[in-house]
Amino acid sequence: MRPDTPMPSSAATPSPARRLRRWLVRLLLLATCVVAVGALWNSRWAEVPRTMWTLARMPPPTALPVPVDGVTARRIADTFGAPRGRDRTHAGIDIFAKRGTPVRSVGDGIVADVREGGLGGRQVWVLGPARERYYYAHLEGWRDGLVRGEVVAAGTVLGYVGDSGNAKGTPPHLHWGIYGSEGAYDPLPLLRAWTPAPGATPAARR
Repeated sequence: MRPDTPMPSSAATPSPARRLRRWLVRLLLLATCVVAVGALWNSRWAEVPRTMWTLARMPPPTALPVPVDGVTARRIADTFGAPRGRDRTHAGIDIFAKRGTPVRSVGDGIVADVREGGLGGRQVWVLGPARERYYYAHLEGWRDGLVRGEVVAAGTVLGYVGDSGNAKGTPPHLHWGIYGSEGAYDPLPLLRAWTPAPGATPAARR
């Protein structure tokens, strides 16, 4: 056979068995990739992005528990929007309690920042449902081991009531605020709308 003679079509076309083997190999590789991605997504290494994805898909809450142990919503004055100094207003509410009283996360979220400075003194920021940010300020201190990027559940202790920042010398309290897509809004109605579930623990009834 001369070199320029075309090969028979039967030699150039893969057999049905060979095509089947190729598809089986491709399906096996695809299945392996799916399993690997699923295992990685459900591992503890992906806890933060997995939680962030879940929070972003959740709607803003319509009711929340008081973040300070032993305090009920009816004891909290609505001071949101009240004048503060010459050029600002109160962008949250003040929850007064004994120094050192535990301050808890009002819901599931991710600790976005743990820092000290400015008006808020010792403070914690938590990213919550609908990517809203929860601000806990004037803390006496933080819970041991609390770090940025930690995934927290509702009721997790973040810190303790104090008077740090520009609250120094005032009665100990937590300044608590919520920041949505359009900035800070009054969080007290959410606390007043909270109804503990029947049989809830004391921490959940706060």
